[in-house]
Amino acid sequence: MRRDSEEFRRLAEESRQESERLRQAGESARTAGEETRSAAESGRESAMAALQAAAETLNVTLDNMKVVEEMRRTLRDIRDSNKLDSN
Repeated sequence: MRRDSEEFRRLAEESRQESERLRQAGESARTAGEETRSAAESGRESAMAALQAAAETLNVTLDNMKVVEEMRRTLRDIRDSNKLDSN
């Protein structure tokens, strides 16, 4: 009987220790999940910022191209006007 009680106590202690290990593993997994979500959110925000910067760069480039095209038109007009004046 005493031996059975001692065996039961030992099994109960092992069970308690296993439960504690599982709780700690669960807590570690939860913490890792939170860190992963946080990193994913930071990555998403960085990607959105990069996309916005690229869009702004394209808009500036387009504006610059419009200015260059307008300058070309003006120079062509001046050239054509000079041709007419010299004739």
